[in-house]
Amino acid sequence: MLKLRLSLITSYRDLTKTMTKRFNHIERKVKVNDLEINIVESGKGDKSVLLMPGALGSAWTDFKPQIEQLPKLLPNYTVIAWDPPGYGKSIPPKRQWGLGFFENDASCALDLMKTLGRPQFSIIGWSDGGITGLIAAGRYVNNIEKLVIWGAGAYVVPEEVKAFQNIRDVSKWSARMREPMEKVYGVERFAELWGEWVDAACAFYTDRNGDFCKEEVEKIKAPTFILHGKKDPMIAAEHIPYLRERLKGVRYHEFPEGKHNIHLRYAEEFNKLVADFLLEK
Repeated sequence: MLKLRLSLITSYRDLTKTMTKRFNHIERKVKVNDLEINIVESGKGDKSVLLMPGALGSAWTDFKPQIEQLPKLLPNYTVIAWDPPGYGKSIPPKRQWGLGFFENDASCALDLMKTLGRPQFSIIGWSDGGITGLIAAGRYVNNIEKLVIWGAGAYVVPEEVKAFQNIRDVSKWSARMREPMEKVYGVERFAELWGEWVDAACAFYTDRNGDFCKEEVEKIKAPTFILHGKKDPMIAAEHIPYLRERLKGVRYHEFPEGKHNIHLRYAEEFNKLVADFLLEK
């Protein structure tokens, strides 16, 4: 009996170690062309999903609940979160802007996943990462399996340009909003980098009639899930019907009291919805 109990205890410990290893994250840098891209990997599944952060965002600042929780909901997936070039720990290089910065991120994301041996993958994209995801799904139709976005639009409108300008001065932000980014970039560089982002985003309105990725949206074939915070102050309400009318077979879920960060504010519900969508055949 004692031997049996010891055997069961040993088996339980081995199982616990296996499960812990399975869901623990691994953070490392990957050489992608001439860049060193920082990624966080969690889970050990054969299928792949890439988490794309918002403006100036990184894996941990934007996706901590997803990195920690999604692998348990998606046992057949490896969850990968990245710091886009010039953001987070993917520095150097210094962030490059211009009207091609979303397209450059989409291309780099594809090259990253190919380097990892995962050329077919799904995307979970927030805000800027959602725009990058739309571009990737429209340009690399054979590579993107499913797309999940929120807080993103295919273009920018005057009221959003005004909103961007109104939040340019980060010293007026609350400490809760400002400090996570200051920890990543330092106080001075964060203020400088945010100003660069505001200029780059507004340039789409002045130089490209506001167009982020209208052409790419029309080409998307991947099943798409749009989640939306009804009270999101960062995007105009018109973006939701625009995308729903153009994306074939799109799924939609609304958080009535949600704002821009629904994946953080309602992490458990958000993660379950996303996992169910990704697991569907």
